Amino acid sequence: MHTVASGIAVDRHYDLIIIGTGSGNSIPGPGFDDQSIAIIEEGSFGGTCLNAGCIPSKMYVHTADTAREIAESGRLGLEATVSSVDWPGLVNRIFGNRIDPIADSGEEYRRGPQTPNIDVYDQHAVFVGERTVRTGQGKHQKTISGDQIVIAAGSRPSIPEAIAASGVRYYTNEDIMRLPEQPKSVVIIGGGYIAMEFAHVFDALGTDVTVIPRSTLLRHLDHDLHDRFNTLAAQRFDIRSARTVVDAEQTAQGVTVRLDDGTSATGEVLLVATGRIPNGDLLDLPSAGIAMTEGGRIEVDEYGRSTTAAGVWALGDVSSPYMLKHVANAEMRAVRHNLLNPHDLQRMPHQHVPAATFTHPQIATVGMTEHQARERGHKVTVKVQDYGDVAYGWALEDTTGICKLIADHETGKLLGAHYMGPQASTLIQQMITVLAFDLDVRDFATKQYWIHPALPEVTENALLGLEFDSTDHD
Repeated sequence: MHTVASGIAVDRHYDLIIIGTGSGNSIPGPGFDDQSIAIIEEGSFGGTCLNAGCIPSKMYVHTADTAREIAESGRLGLEATVSSVDWPGLVNRIFGNRIDPIADSGEEYRRGPQTPNIDVYDQHAVFVGERTVRTGQGKHQKTISGDQIVIAAGSRPSIPEAIAASGVRYYTNEDIMRLPEQPKSVVIIGGGYIAMEFAHVFDALGTDVTVIPRSTLLRHLDHDLHDRFNTLAAQRFDIRSARTVVDAEQTAQGVTVRLDDGTSATGEVLLVATGRIPNGDLLDLPSAGIAMTEGGRIEVDEYGRSTTAAGVWALGDVSSPYMLKHVANAEMRAVRHNLLNPHDLQRMPHQHVPAATFTHPQIATVGMTEHQARERGHKVTVKVQDYGDVAYGWALEDTTGICKLIADHETGKLLGAHYMGPQASTLIQQMITVLAFDLDVRDFATKQYWIHPALPEVTENALLGLEFDSTDHD
């Protein structure tokens, strides 16, 4: 045991401490082989994405998509039904066969001989001084310090006070997917992407779904997608729009929530999906002089460094304005580079961030909405292209899918792309490329082949439908 500059006795000093094993676990690599590293993870290795978020939820979504396709197969001239759902088998396939073994192997690898320069600490961590962290309690307590610290501690579900105070049994994305049996009914509080993905999953597999959003569903969407999605969702779910939960009670039927208009909703299971809270407030950051924003994120500069604590970096949900795994991964790559190259820093990559919601219909967006583009002074040209107007859309018998593109009327530059329908998260990738490489959509539409009759023709037709000042451009 030795003492660091702050006068605190520490059990060990490291070159680098990493708090969190979501994207943070990808930092150590060949460039760090000569450094001593501590990795702190109180939960399962892999973070939210692997254990309770992106990956397992999309495995459920794919199952739900398949069930939905079967239920709607009559439009294709088929007679098919789903006779039963093996929920325990589904849970075991996703977690027992896939997710849990991967999480366990990730921890085993970091503890094993393959990474001899890395120590793993599996207790909760709090800061006790400048670049000094205490993990665990009692005989398991250790105090460690580091030349550099990367905080990648993620986020957690936000729980409305009325639910937390009621004492009812509720679920979040962290445990809803591990239910031992499929519920007959579920009440979902929230109207964002988590709420909509699980609403789709449960409804498609035969559970009655009630959704209680504070305003409307997926309210951040461009108005054309927002309005269509809310209309479609109302045909599937019991939606109590613009309502607030004031109380909840455990009953023989499950959980009953009472709303601010005097009505109530009862479900065998209650799922809370009302947003997420960055985990910085759980780390006693003031003890290390680490500032937080008013929104509860760790305050970092354009390179991912704490604005108030030297040698401290942060990435992912705990500090990022984008709570998306692909953003956390990109931030990790920037921070990793900056740790190894202090005289050649890279900025955090926050341009043209795309997002997808794997509900039904699937939704993907990048760039500005039409309202945002007009508000920022652009002279816009807009095209809304129906899936059903292209040949593969005919094959799908699709009647609801759309691609909406927004471009600058004078420059031919794309401002935003919004898809709602089959393969939306895949189709949008071409438009992400257009934005990332600052391409002129007039060239992009005409100077490449579009395979006929593949679904990307919906993008081609949308591009060709945009109107510009002149086709004579350099």
